[in-house]
Amino acid sequence: MKKWTLIMLIIALLVFGSVIGFNLMVKNKIADAIANMPEKESPVTVMTLATEKWQPTINAIGFVEPNQGVTIANELAGTISNINFENGTEVQLGQNLILLDSAVEKANLKSKRVQLPAAKADYKRLSLLYKQNSVSKQDLDNSESKYLTLQADIESLAATIDRRAIDAPFAGLVGIRSVNLGEYLQVGTDIVRLEDISTMKIRFTVPQNQLPRISKGQTIYVYVDAYPEHPFEGQISAIEPAVFYQSGLIQIQATIPNIDTKLRSGMFARVAVQLPEMTEQFILPQTAINFTLYGNSIYRLYETEEKGETIKRVQQLNIEVLERNGNNALVSGKLAANDIIVTSGQIRLNNNSKVKVTEDNAITPPTTMPQL
Repeated sequence: MKKWTLIMLIIALLVFGSVIGFNLMVKNKIADAIANMPEKESPVTVMTLATEKWQPTINAIGFVEPNQGVTIANELAGTISNINFENGTEVQLGQNLILLDSAVEKANLKSKRVQLPAAKADYKRLSLLYKQNSVSKQDLDNSESKYLTLQADIESLAATIDRRAIDAPFAGLVGIRSVNLGEYLQVGTDIVRLEDISTMKIRFTVPQNQLPRISKGQTIYVYVDAYPEHPFEGQISAIEPAVFYQSGLIQIQATIPNIDTKLRSGMFARVAVQLPEMTEQFILPQTAINFTLYGNSIYRLYETEEKGETIKRVQQLNIEVLERNGNNALVSGKLAANDIIVTSGQIRLNNNSKVKVTEDNAITPPTTMPQL
């Protein structure tokens, strides 16, 4: 029995020993393979850095306004007797738009005008008689009062009739009227929108620390969603004298010629205030920049000789992003012309990583869009 137990123990030791030996052999093989594995080479795309011109801008948003705009309304209640314009047409200064019925006022005016000559003659006659001491001063005063009252009534009725004729206060484009012929209008009813869109205005705000860079006459470019690729050029025409204390912003107004009438009031617009052009600047695509909470950095490619072979590696550089415009960014740092900068693939890189330059057509937009 003891002999059998000893044999089994020896067999178990041999089995466990062979398993442990095999695992150690595998581990050593893996370690050797890792030690002899070639260094990882990450594919990247690059660009050669060169100095360029940069157009700095101050970007803002605002809403387009007409040169003049008003909603035509009536001062007096009445019934519409005439509509003298077509929807969406040009009207001239002083052109009649709406006539309210004024038959009663015209009749009263006619009555007053008929009475005026007699009142005037009576006043002149009593004036002569008063000089001859033939009438009292009271009779003369009553006659003068009656004459002047008639004159005032005539002027009042004439003004009321004029106010029933609603004219265009300036030349411009009328919209779609909200009233109809024969409709009775209460005082202050909105009739139609009139706007002078020959020149448009835009109001926008900028931070107060940008005020030294803003001046009247400065060129701006305005972009609207209706024409996203077409910049509308204008000039700053006014600067608000006070900064809004709750936000620290200051309001700016600019005028934009609108000869082709593409701009309409109420359009949301993006504004780019043009600042003096800068030369010999370093500009990078934003895809080449690593943006982090601890700062911004890029990778610069350099070559080194290792074991008789030319190896491409990268060096991480901290930079400062001064301004952005679309996909481009104006940067500063320890950069020089002809530096080779990594533009994509840097997510796999560390300082001194080995790289391989490749061509990446994925970021190049096609000349024509595919048809569905």
